[in-house]
Parts: sequence; structure tokens; C-alpha cells
Amino acid sequence: MGAVLYAERPPSNGGDTIWSDSEATLAALSRPLQAFLSTLDADHDFTKSFPPHLLASKNAGADRYEQARREHPPVIHPVVRTHPETGRPSLFVNYGFTTRINGLAPKESATILRFLFEHIQKPEFQVRWTWKRGSLAFWDNRATQHYAVNDYLPHRRIMRRATILGDRPFYDPRASAS
Repeated sequence: MGAVLYAERPPSNGGDTIWSDSEATLAALSRPLQAFLSTLDADHDFTKSFPPHLLASKNAGADRYEQARREHPPVIHPVVRTHPETGRPSLFVNYGFTTRINGLAPKESATILRFLFEHIQKPEFQVRWTWKRGSLAFWDNRATQHYAVNDYLPHRRIMRRATILGDRPFYDPRASAS
């Protein structure tokens, strides 16, 4: 459903978080493309962002990583989802987890996903937050996407995060904005 992030020790420079408005990104697409995307489902897999050979996965340990993999297998979600409270549709694909659009040829899927990932990153859909010690952010993952800018190394960015579980994403073509 969402997340809360607290800045315990942000870096002195960099380390901002960018949020993108998933409802606005969908609304900015042509009506025919919106209609087409609303008929599709996509695979989402956390191992796209956390493959076993990267440091975060290695630091978790092989047993813990394999346990997480078993407990969180790839899932299928609609490409366009309906917000359960507002009824508004939003684009529900992201670079970190979406691996393919089902029912399309691999090259078609890759081309459309690349287009959508680039579209989501347009500045007109984004807000950027610069962290200060003690800053707190709360966001709705059902209508936004976020990205932590990794421009602060070799300094550290120590944050505390709570993830709020929510509903299974769905698309309801009859839903309307409230």
C-alpha cells in the first residue's frame, strides 16, 4: 500500500528521493495506448533489482536470499491498476520489478516496457525530496513510484523504512475518479 521513510543520517550531499505520479503518467498517454495497456498483465519479480550476484543479495546470505525467493515468487499484476480508494487508474509497471508484459512477443514487450520506463522518468511527473536529519516521508505505492538517487557515495545514507502491506493490484474498467 505504501511506505514510511525516516532519515536517520542522510548524506551531506545527494541521496535525494524522487517520486513519480503513476496516475499522471498514464493520463499523459494517448487514449488508444491507455486502452491497449489496460488489457495487459505483466510479470513482476524482485530478483530483477536484487539478483543473487549483487552485494545486497550476498549480504543477506544465500539461505536468507533463497528463503525470500521462495516466499516472494514472481507475480502477475495488471499494467494499469485501479486505486482501491479513489477509483483512479494508474500505470503499474516499474523498472525495478517488471520483467515482461504477458501475451506479447519478447521484443514487443521489451520495446513497450522501455518506452513506459522512460515515460515514467519525465520530470513533469516527478517531485524530488532532499533529506534532512529527522525528515519523514509517507507515500502511496498504489499511485506513485520512487527512486533513491545513488549520488552520495562514498558517504552513507542511513534510513529507517516501514512498508505497509495493501491490496492485490487490480484493474476495474468501470471505476471512475471520486
